[in-house]
Amino acid sequence: LWPWLLASSGLSALVQLVILPFFPDSPSYLLIQKGNEEACRKAIRKLWGEGDHQAEIDDIMKEKLAMTSTKTLRVLEVIKERSLRWQLYILMTVMTTLQLCGINAIYFYSFEVFHTAKFEEYLIPYVSLGVGLCECLSSILCSTLIDRFGRKVLLWGGYTLMCSVLALLTMTLSLQHQFFWMHYFSVILIFLFVVFYGMGP
Repeated sequence: LWPWLLASSGLSALVQLVILPFFPDSPSYLLIQKGNEEACRKAIRKLWGEGDHQAEIDDIMKEKLAMTSTKTLRVLEVIKERSLRWQLYILMTVMTTLQLCGINAIYFYSFEVFHTAKFEEYLIPYVSLGVGLCECLSSILCSTLIDRFGRKVLLWGGYTLMCSVLALLTMTLSLQHQFFWMHYFSVILIFLFVVFYGMGP
């Protein structure tokens, strides 16, 4: 079953490979990059049907003018630019904390935790699959929450909850040989950590 499950991801790639050649190019790409207004109009008609789409073309032209008036910076110029310093610091902090938040350790050691929790060997891959599904579903939920609460609240809340769960997980793993129910609590904490990761960072 697992080889088929892994191979199923290639199915969507195959479908895209077959149908993408029949899709029109992006109207903004045709007008901004290629400078071909007629092809842009044709693509708009193909995407949105017949009608007057001059307002959309005017918007694309405004975007083109804005892009021509904006200077493209190289990497060193971005680093040296004082007006971009805080945005760069925030971006580096977010990306660093994302790498060091512990999600890789959770995925790496989850099999051992499930094994210690006395799950049957044949069930452990399915429990691991459930962890992955939790992350997928929480990421979908995050897309609805981000409009309501904003990125800052989700980042702070996600990292705070993840830190709390990691502290509890450290405690349960330390006490798992003294209390039999600690194994199951560790499994619950792993699922919670993945959910908070998907909803936050």
